[in-house]
Amino acid sequence: MKIALLVPDLRGGGVERVRLLLAREFLANGHDVDIVLLRKDGVLLDQVPDQVRIVDLGAERFRQGFMPLVQYLREQQPGALIASMWPLTVFAPIAAKLARYKGRVIISEHSPLSIAYGRHGRIHRAVMRASQRMCYPLADVRVAVSSGIAGDLAALSCLPREQFTVIHNPAALGRANFDAVCPEQLSGRTGPIILTVGTLKPVKRHDVLIDAFSRLPDSLGATLCILGEGQMREKLEQQIDRLGLQGKVLLPGFAAAPGPWYAHSDLFVLSSDYEGFGNVIVEAMEYGVPVVSTDCPVGPTEILEGGRYGKLVSLGDVDALSSGMLASLRGEPDRESLKRRAKYFSLDVIARQYLDTICR
Repeated sequence: MKIALLVPDLRGGGVERVRLLLAREFLANGHDVDIVLLRKDGVLLDQVPDQVRIVDLGAERFRQGFMPLVQYLREQQPGALIASMWPLTVFAPIAAKLARYKGRVIISEHSPLSIAYGRHGRIHRAVMRASQRMCYPLADVRVAVSSGIAGDLAALSCLPREQFTVIHNPAALGRANFDAVCPEQLSGRTGPIILTVGTLKPVKRHDVLIDAFSRLPDSLGATLCILGEGQMREKLEQQIDRLGLQGKVLLPGFAAAPGPWYAHSDLFVLSSDYEGFGNVIVEAMEYGVPVVSTDCPVGPTEILEGGRYGKLVSLGDVDALSSGMLASLRGEPDRESLKRRAKYFSLDVIARQYLDTICR
């Protein structure tokens, strides 16, 4: 069948990466794939497989893409539409009804919306809740990428929890290259390499991570690498200068293929205030890299099974994060156990769950 994947654009975020991975796996299973974008933009555009058709709705705003989406569904009638991220997850079911669309509509949320939009005010929250309550029931399947998100969505939409299906993100690709060439920025460094991967935005709390790193003993000779790009770069650079960490904290920018960074790291740290899932944790585990993460809503604790597969520390606690990092660097992790756990989130397993849901 033809499967349409609807996302706003192809910026370098976790949701967009996941959709590209699923597109490749759906192709490998003999399906045709359209990636439907509100606007054809983003650093991941050059990673779209040649066999995938990109559909540009030509919309700068969500509401401007509604009627073009109706027209696409009416004319193309794909066998399934998988829409990701609110408000696309409420627009898509309505557009399908207007288009007299005959396929299955799957909506997929990747973030705890009550937290993600918690600071937008009561009016925004009321609109979001009302839209979910009205539109979610129109979808054939409602997917959450973690159990925590499923509970959050159920509470927001006033729908029973059992009406939400949990399908984790396909973060383990089975392509870990342990012999990857060391990135130039890490070459020649003799101390432990501490890595984090994520957009430079406030919710990731890279400022807390830098503060925690500054409290590690100088004798470790450690390097912190923050792989990503975003709005917080200037503030983080100022913080690095203020703490005298030039050359010890690296901001290499966005990496479309972060595998070599994982392969040459000794510890992975996630310092976020919240996550929908935490793809990067699984990516690190696939390389056998030990993990320290904030115990944030809602994904990391599920991936790490409450601390069985990595250390969980309190949100915003600089001392706890620093202590967790130091203990992990001085410990002897069971790297094979981490690799086995990562396989639970493998691409072929997750893609099959989506296909089973589509064909149900």
